[in-house]
Amino acid sequence: MEYENISKNNNKGIISNKSGVNFDKIKSNCILSKIYNNLSKKYKLMMIKYNKRLQNRLNISIKDYIKFCVIEIEIILCGSGKFFNINENYKSYYHIYFNESKEETKNKYFIFVSEGVTKIRIIIDYQVNSLKGLFSECECIESINFKKFSKDNIIDMSYMFFECSSLKELNLSKFNTKNVTNMSRMFSGCSSLKELGLSNFNTNKVTNMSGMFRGCSALKELDLSNFNTNNVTNMSCMFSRCSSLKKLNLSNFNTNKVTNMSGIFRGCSALKELDLSNFNTNNVTNMSCMFSRCSSLKKLNLSNFNTNNITDISLMFYKCISLKEIKINNFICNNVTKFNGIFEGCSEDLKKIIKS
Repeated sequence: MEYENISKNNNKGIISNKSGVNFDKIKSNCILSKIYNNLSKKYKLMMIKYNKRLQNRLNISIKDYIKFCVIEIEIILCGSGKFFNINENYKSYYHIYFNESKEETKNKYFIFVSEGVTKIRIIIDYQVNSLKGLFSECECIESINFKKFSKDNIIDMSYMFFECSSLKELNLSKFNTKNVTNMSRMFSGCSSLKELGLSNFNTNKVTNMSGMFRGCSALKELDLSNFNTNNVTNMSCMFSRCSSLKKLNLSNFNTNKVTNMSGIFRGCSALKELDLSNFNTNNVTNMSCMFSRCSSLKKLNLSNFNTNNITDISLMFYKCISLKEIKINNFICNNVTKFNGIFEGCSEDLKKIIKS
């Protein structure tokens, strides 16, 4: 934590070094004694829901309060419309400031051009453990900067930036994903993002990455070398419709637990080579549309693929019109029940290679 142990006594009383707040006042006030006891046990300042009365009693300014909150986000807008999607369960723990105003704005989640709002600042305090759909369908956001993110118990980030189609800049350098289990559709539809830095992402506990980058059509490269996928079970549509993606290195991916790979590379029309020789597909049951519409793909390495448990391979190589070279050892389909259109739009040479 950023904050030091505040339960340490000294001659001046119990003080938070970050704010200079004297907690002797709290200790001596019977009304606030329960609050003080809670703070001292946790060894860090855990502010309860913000309100002006409490602020006055604790002698803490808004500036001090902001220091103690765990997530701070700065947003730049490019137009009007919906800008924020708050989970009703946590509505009280989001603090919103328009432009440079110091006044907190409550219960206002739509903006209009006439209001002249270009910048929004959001403070989220410690009660929130899910950021699911936080900016879902916020088409007016151009830039999001997570200036502070000291919270480590967020478990759900699914649909977090879903359909943020105008988003051009996304600073996640201070992101904390230590305990996140769900990242499905997290960046889906971010069609204006040209780069995405995820080098600090901790994905050790993530089980669902379905549609994570689906529709990120402006991304040309994606570095996932630090991703730990040991616990992921669902990768369906993970890179679907990433139509500008030219390089994708997945050599570190562990797919031992994955059961669903349907549409994982569907519509990656700029990819020319793909090496999946490290993929373990022993538990995969669905590979439908896996390489569908990968129209530029010329080389494909599936040398380690196990298809014994596959039940659906429909449209697997649909319209892979450029695919001439493919490494595949045993394409056993004993349990397949769905296989319609698997080679539709492919060359005769490809069909021969796989069937042999």
